[in-house]
Amino acid sequence: MKTRRHEISCSLVFLSQKYDTMQKQGIYKIITNVPLTKSVYKMVLEGDTSNITAPGQFINIELAGKFLRRPISICDWNETTITIIYKVVGEGTRQMAEMKEGETLDILVGLGNGFNTNIEKMKHPLLVGGGVGVPPMYGLAKKLLAEGKRPTMIMGFNTAEEVFYYDEFVALGLDVFVTTVDGTGGTKGFVTDAMEQNGILYDYLYCCGPEPMLKALHRGVMTGGQFSFEERMGCGFGACMGCSCKTLTGYKRICKDGPIMYKEEITFEK
Repeated sequence: MKTRRHEISCSLVFLSQKYDTMQKQGIYKIITNVPLTKSVYKMVLEGDTSNITAPGQFINIELAGKFLRRPISICDWNETTITIIYKVVGEGTRQMAEMKEGETLDILVGLGNGFNTNIEKMKHPLLVGGGVGVPPMYGLAKKLLAEGKRPTMIMGFNTAEEVFYYDEFVALGLDVFVTTVDGTGGTKGFVTDAMEQNGILYDYLYCCGPEPMLKALHRGVMTGGQFSFEERMGCGFGACMGCSCKTLTGYKRICKDGPIMYKEEITFEK
């Protein structure tokens, strides 16, 4: 006998085919899955990446015994592999952390709109990532550099023990600034403190991280910008409307119309 859960699952599969022809569902093999900090892991997956079109997009991972897939932002990709960085915050991500090389995952790939780098007169963009908002900045930095731009990176964490991917950004040739709330690494305070204390010059902003950080940047930055939002999702492709947020032009779905929103359209409810 079919259960209600099975019926909903089948409906979501049908809707995914109806609502989003740009995504691709496939089986991906784990190449590596290693810790970067006590709670943050890096996983490299092998499979078809042809539906990834821009940095800032995400994948949606099916896990055994879990009804909803887990959305994870893409850190980097090439013709055959996808790199993701995730934090263990619950049962699903803990299950991912325990997976071994050679195991496979059912994944929806090519979700979300991604960052737009075709911005008129932009030459020195500022990239700001907070916590697990750092990974999508890596792929973005590589694309901006390939286009001849000179980005600067600010990474925000609670403590020095949580810092990851600093060396990887430095290896790209970026000026990289680290902030920690407790002052154990880099500038003490928040990403906005690093901006003020280091006199960073920029003409555009890209950012991803927790909502309090995004709010502070939205208030304090005078240039245009693009904000990547983290949100709990249901289907992950725009059908269920579960991740809708209010903008100045109406409600938008984080998973489909986002996760990237332009600074000019964002409104934060007080």
